[in-house]
Amino acid sequence: MKNLWFLIVMALLAVACSREYPAVETHTNMTGLALPVSLSPGTTEIFLADFVTGGGGIENVSIPGLPDSLYHREGDMLYIEPCQGMPAIVPMQITVDGITEAVPLLRSAKQAVELSFDPGTAEYQSVSARGEFNGWTPGRPEFEFRDGVWSATLMLNPGTYQYLLVVDGEDRLDPANPNKIDNNQGGFNSVLAVGTDVAAAVPRIFADSYEDDNVLVGFNGEVTGIIAFWQNILLPHEYIETEDVGYEIGIPLESMNMQRSFLRVWAWNGYGVSNDLLIPLEYGRVLTDPAKLTRHDLQGMIMYNAFVDRFFDADSSNNRPLNIPEVLPQADYHGGDIKGVTAKIRDGYFENLGVNTIWISPVVRNPEGAFGYWPDPESKFSGYHGYWPISFTLVDDRYGTEEDLHELVKVAHEHNMNVLLDFVANHVHQEHPVYIAHPDWATELYLPDGSLNTERWDEYRLTTWFDVFLPTLDLAKPEVYEMLSDSAVYWISKYGLDGFRHDATKHIPEVFWRTLTRKLKEEVVQERGTYVYQIGETYGGPELISSYVGSGMLDAQFDFNVYDDALAVLIRPGEPFARLDESLHESLRFYGSHNLMGYITGNQDRGRFTSYAGGDLLFDEDAKKAGWTREIGVGDMRAYDITALLFAFNMTIPGVPVIYYGDEIGMPGGNDPDSRRMMRFNGLSEEEETLRGIVKELTSLRTNNMALLYGGFTTLLAGEQTYAYCRTYFDEIVVVVMNKGSEEADISFELPERFAGISPVNNFGHPAAVEGNIFSLSLPPLSFDIYTAKR
Repeated sequence: MKNLWFLIVMALLAVACSREYPAVETHTNMTGLALPVSLSPGTTEIFLADFVTGGGGIENVSIPGLPDSLYHREGDMLYIEPCQGMPAIVPMQITVDGITEAVPLLRSAKQAVELSFDPGTAEYQSVSARGEFNGWTPGRPEFEFRDGVWSATLMLNPGTYQYLLVVDGEDRLDPANPNKIDNNQGGFNSVLAVGTDVAAAVPRIFADSYEDDNVLVGFNGEVTGIIAFWQNILLPHEYIETEDVGYEIGIPLESMNMQRSFLRVWAWNGYGVSNDLLIPLEYGRVLTDPAKLTRHDLQGMIMYNAFVDRFFDADSSNNRPLNIPEVLPQADYHGGDIKGVTAKIRDGYFENLGVNTIWISPVVRNPEGAFGYWPDPESKFSGYHGYWPISFTLVDDRYGTEEDLHELVKVAHEHNMNVLLDFVANHVHQEHPVYIAHPDWATELYLPDGSLNTERWDEYRLTTWFDVFLPTLDLAKPEVYEMLSDSAVYWISKYGLDGFRHDATKHIPEVFWRTLTRKLKEEVVQERGTYVYQIGETYGGPELISSYVGSGMLDAQFDFNVYDDALAVLIRPGEPFARLDESLHESLRFYGSHNLMGYITGNQDRGRFTSYAGGDLLFDEDAKKAGWTREIGVGDMRAYDITALLFAFNMTIPGVPVIYYGDEIGMPGGNDPDSRRMMRFNGLSEEEETLRGIVKELTSLRTNNMALLYGGFTTLLAGEQTYAYCRTYFDEIVVVVMNKGSEEADISFELPERFAGISPVNNFGHPAAVEGNIFSLSLPPLSFDIYTAKR
């Protein structure tokens, strides 16, 4: 009893001694944390319905920091004109039912960049460029010919951009630009660097320390101001107090009533906005114990792509391959099923591997026959992959039954795992009853010039067909996008799924994504109180990819650009780590320092990473053709060490690590369908077992370190053959060091000053020493280590 009274007195004293903060609103009209909106150099259109669901209508919208004359509202749309001298970040405050919440608006960082081409004495009819800045589509913009020179002006964010000039329809390197980069396809692209000096001048902030009712935010560089949010509430100025070493941010008392809430912080100066901080709270206290995270804490996800037909066959009674001469075995059904995924959850495969989110390939009904064509060797294809739907709601019996899918989700949730379903919205198969009844619901197969509108991925990305038997739905039509979005909600609601992986995202109009996301918020999230995570698939530059990521759109997409650079840098001795580091920093600038983007080890439309690493699959060959015409193995056994480097990278950077099935054992293969071999669980080689063991250690490290889930990212060294970076979360630091070279490397670099004198613990057997803030170690060739410490 005495101890109880002592605790009560101490608690009262703590409250009495703490700063007093004004009350904040706890009710919300927003679902999830409102993602920042990047403003355009021109007029910015903001869909207010992206942020507000339900309520009695929007009562007011205001933007402190911007003159009222620069923005106006028309219904659910807000239009913001460009403003000279605006702060790098301002809050857009939306009031509904008397509750005011805020969305961060980021000033456009785009700069005018001129590309030019001097033809000399040659004459050309047209010049343009295609690259990461325009989705690799020529003609946006067209160059103009003036004073003997072709030129065009682009508005670009800071970063690096690969591109080619297109001269009279022919791709060529920019002769005026000496910088070029290997494109992993046997050629080179020119590289344009934009605003790197500006990016280096913005402030950097970090979570320094915390008490029961506040956190201290430290910073590097010049800071003009700081802005903080609790959930979607802009914290009043009383919550922010300037200290000698940083800014003290108060924690609202109201947060003690919520199991999970978040503080978010940004700083800015004249050059731009800082990285962001995302600080999770557990009933109002800074969360430092990762054991308290649940499967609903999205930053803690480690995703595994189980390709159903090729994963595990637990029920031979539903095996029904075509078994016809026109379809070679690698393009036919192999027997994997829904029960197979469930069986591997039950036997602990995913849990032992450290996976807590399973993404399954589509299980919707597909056609019975053979379609498509591969010329050498001749083969058609079955629908084993699930991407040729002939129904919007029925489970294909070759994968199992509705009861099997219910059981999979139930068992996964019992094991604290999420399940994501691969959803196909872009197209249907020609045998789909809806297409047969409504052929006008599809886009045109032929273009006005009479040519086929197939595989025009960039030029006609919203209308192109994937093949002549796969009609692309015209999802700009209300009757189509309303029907299909209802179908998607049906799968989530009926089976209790936790989210979607969306196929072919960039080929689908934005109106579909907005409609689907709104319905999921209103009909699912508000009903059951847990979030629905959506991740898309888009090939293109960050500008295009990020245009589909937002509060009213998708939560994330796969970051293929970082993967492509990792593929090149980790495998090719001549590609420096600086290329990969810049690629990652560009992603952090576009998607945020705590993004939910997917960082992959591979996928079903690529040759296997380990075969590239071992040299049995070459960068300058057609990986699809290679997979059909020869047996592709691993090659050099060092490939397993290089694959381990990729896993070490993916498991220690911000974002969501994604394991393509079989990559955890270094499964070899060319491109589709060779990248879709049957999964192997037994009879593994020593190298495969070792790699899988390393993956288990890496997932365990990530899961058990808050710094790897919510920490900031700082590059410490980006050399030719060596790379070092750290993640920091208050007093925790994780240091990652890699050597991709062929010789042992002595490596040293500076730590952040606040971590001087730490005692690092190595997790992979390579001791390190710290003197002051100098970190030193030796690493064998093709190796890495991860060091954990507290100050």
